[in-house]
Amino acid sequence: MTNHDETAAVRPLTLAWVSRHLEVGERIVRTEALHGGITAEMRRLTIGTWDGGTRHLVLRSFVDPFSVGHAEEWLNREVGALTLLAGTGVPAPGLVAVDPTAEHCEYPSLLMTHLAGRTVLDDEGLEVRVPLLACQLVAIHALRPAERPREYVALTTADTVVVPKGADAAAWAAAIDVIRKPAPPYEGRFLHRDFQPGNVLFDVPPPSPAGPRITGVVDWAATSWGPADLDVAHCSTNLALLHGPAWGLRFAEAYEETGGVLAAAASERLYWQVRDGLACSEEVRLVAQPWREAGRAELTTRAVEERLDAYVTALMDALG
Repeated sequence: MTNHDETAAVRPLTLAWVSRHLEVGERIVRTEALHGGITAEMRRLTIGTWDGGTRHLVLRSFVDPFSVGHAEEWLNREVGALTLLAGTGVPAPGLVAVDPTAEHCEYPSLLMTHLAGRTVLDDEGLEVRVPLLACQLVAIHALRPAERPREYVALTTADTVVVPKGADAAAWAAAIDVIRKPAPPYEGRFLHRDFQPGNVLFDVPPPSPAGPRITGVVDWAATSWGPADLDVAHCSTNLALLHGPAWGLRFAEAYEETGGVLAAAASERLYWQVRDGLACSEEVRLVAQPWREAGRAELTTRAVEERLDAYVTALMDALG
């Protein structure tokens, strides 16, 4: 019998599908809801092994109507990424099974191996974690897949930006003008496309005096081909909103210090930084909620809007 609380219940067809992908003599003994995802339900499954031990798997199911409509594309892209990453030093989950069209499960689902570690969203220890994040992203960008993923997609336009209430109107107007221009030329790289602290696992507390290390990078559903600047900008925005604008500005420096290469011209780097910051303006509420669920109660939608305003303003000031 599977033990679980009501919030972690896995639906019957999905349970049966997972069970068919276990080893002989194994069974699901516990399910646990994982928090932090925006587009999917995440569950950690404890598997009882034939010899009396346990191991863990992770189940991702796309359940809300919008996500279900995109799930086949997202899951197929993630399967391609996990297959590619299996032969590299990038710590990513291993693929176990996928049901992209909900042929067997109630909802489109992905079953993968569980990685040790946890996300860390606290301010404490940030000066150590930021260089580790930068180094990990450099390693991801160094991958050269035989088959490139799709070209990046940037949905935000000058007309869809949501200027926060009370924001610096002049700075935001100047920022919006930046993304009215065509994207600068770039050398393509393999992009995670959602690389940020919520998708990186650390071994906390660290097992040695050497300090923490990254144990995994998760959520590869948006992998793309595009400029390294775009991934760097996305992580920078998230750091700015989680920890303050100075940390957003710091990340690009850390990326270059660990061997990463960004656009040569400051105006080109600014284009990608501003584009990601403005993209975030459209989904502040969505971004802030999982952070609060993870323990950052002070990060209300309003507080995140204020940090975003300060970050965008700092970007524009840096250009001047």
